[in-house]
Amino acid sequence: MTITTVKSAYVKGIAAGAPFVLVIVPFASLFGLLATEAGLSVLDSLIFSFAVIAGAAQLTAIQLLQEEAPTAIILASALAVNLRMAMYSASLTPHIGSAPLWQRALAAYLTVDQSYVVAIAEFEKRPEMTVSQKVAYFLGAVTPVAPLWYIFTVVGAVLGTKVPDSWALDFAIPITFLAMIAPMFRTLPHVVAALVAVVVSLLAAGVPYSLGIMIGGLAGMLAGAALEKQLEQGRTGTA
Repeated sequence: MTITTVKSAYVKGIAAGAPFVLVIVPFASLFGLLATEAGLSVLDSLIFSFAVIAGAAQLTAIQLLQEEAPTAIILASALAVNLRMAMYSASLTPHIGSAPLWQRALAAYLTVDQSYVVAIAEFEKRPEMTVSQKVAYFLGAVTPVAPLWYIFTVVGAVLGTKVPDSWALDFAIPITFLAMIAPMFRTLPHVVAALVAVVVSLLAAGVPYSLGIMIGGLAGMLAGAALEKQLEQGRTGTA
């Protein structure tokens, strides 16, 4: 579909975000189920999803709540998991930073992995898109995702422990992130950062309160940045 109007941009965004429905439904259901197991009510679970709308951070917080981790550890861990949103925002600013304030505020709230991945790929592929078209495409990409996240948080919370283990809803978590990050491995630093993060996270798996994930993520970022700097120096011939 050629993007010629704001409406066509929105429709194309919906089409791009639609495949994520296959993983958002079990992902959100799993969060709702785990939230009730951790002692949250159905309303609490829904408010959590409305306020945070960040699956990985929400699951991290729920897991730490079940482990009775200190509040400071829960907040720090959830914040660390969501730090990627700051990078997403910085990446989107050149594309939609000149949009009206209400549109930027709405986009900021709805910046999730799925909307960012499909939007930034489209923006880079079609630099001729206007700011209005980019905002419409971004909002279109998240349209199939956000409502189902809320709805199936409630479904999972209501079902609670009635969902049999054989359903294995947790399969949606790794599939979701693999589907999003695989196309982003465009350079050697990206690959090295991911590999280092995985290896260090596994080695630090015994660290209390799942802090090994934070350690792995930090190690991956440092490794990727160091390699990228080294390659840049090689290209420019600087020491």
